Amino acid sequence: MKIRFPQYSGKDYIVLGIIILPFTLGLNSVIFGARYFTESNIFWPTTLGTAAIFSLDFVLCSAIAAFLKKRMPAEQQTNLRLVYMILCMVALSGFFLLTVFHGYEFFTSFRYTFNEKGFIWSYMGMAIINIFLAILMEGISRYNAWRENLKETEQLKKIFKQSQLLGLKSQVNPHFLFNSLNSLSSLIAEDEKEAETFLNEMSKVYRYMLRGDDEQLVPLQTELRFIQSYIHLLERRFGQSLQVQLNIREEDKSKLIPPLSLQVLIENAFTQNTMSKSAPLLIRICSDGSNEVLVRNNRNPKMVSNAIDFEAGLDNLVTKYRLLSSTEVVIRDEDTQRSIFLPLIESKGGLS
Repeated sequence: MKIRFPQYSGKDYIVLGIIILPFTLGLNSVIFGARYFTESNIFWPTTLGTAAIFSLDFVLCSAIAAFLKKRMPAEQQTNLRLVYMILCMVALSGFFLLTVFHGYEFFTSFRYTFNEKGFIWSYMGMAIINIFLAILMEGISRYNAWRENLKETEQLKKIFKQSQLLGLKSQVNPHFLFNSLNSLSSLIAEDEKEAETFLNEMSKVYRYMLRGDDEQLVPLQTELRFIQSYIHLLERRFGQSLQVQLNIREEDKSKLIPPLSLQVLIENAFTQNTMSKSAPLLIRICSDGSNEVLVRNNRNPKMVSNAIDFEAGLDNLVTKYRLLSSTEVVIRDEDTQRSIFLPLIESKGGLS
């Protein structure tokens, strides 16, 4: 695995300067004493050289921190990751510090002899700085992760608020209600028993649509029970012009999907396509063990469609999945059919 070096902005260079400059001045004053500030032939080359060396040290330490974060990302690995980070940073900084001390001895014009005691004290000071920097980097990383998680949570709340508005605007729209009531009215005159069945299914549909909870996910079995009632109303309205086939494996019914997902796709299909007895709209809803639900319908697009809101509902559903699961909704449009693959989520604890 490659070590990816962090990208720095202008502010990062300012922070780097604030850290490196005092350290450079302090280290060289320990090594050379008063001569460091009084002899310009020592001050300038050692200041620039030390600053360059430990800037490189800082960059490498940051890269190590990023590498360890990628290799050990889990929260329960935080302590182990921090220990490795400190050990690597202290060892690397010790190497650069030893390079500086012996490097100064190499240049005779500096008139410097390696001082073991000075090196030990400097190394101890650097170890403390490295421990502080490691904890600071880990803290910044956790803070950024928290902010990102908070941002996603807020985005998810916004998406679900939009879903509720879309539900009031499109899913529970007056046209659907009036059509259902008209169907019920005609049934009362024709077949009271069938009218009672229709009214029962209608109450199930609206109870599910208007439920007051804020569930992000529901079992597929729950969604299917609702969809069967919803299909009953649609079939009464459209007759043989609309055909919906359900073929879901039993083992998939305990898995989870966002509520009203299937309703959004069914409504999207019949609002955008023409249908008749001779050319019915066929919607197939099935699963085949690939951990997803396939919703497929034949295409016969309306010349003029007012289904913009329902396309917004589909876009909203896609966005929900991006936030709730690592697997996205797949939409495949062909000349004669549209196929939409809805991922099944194993458990609420498995959300990504």
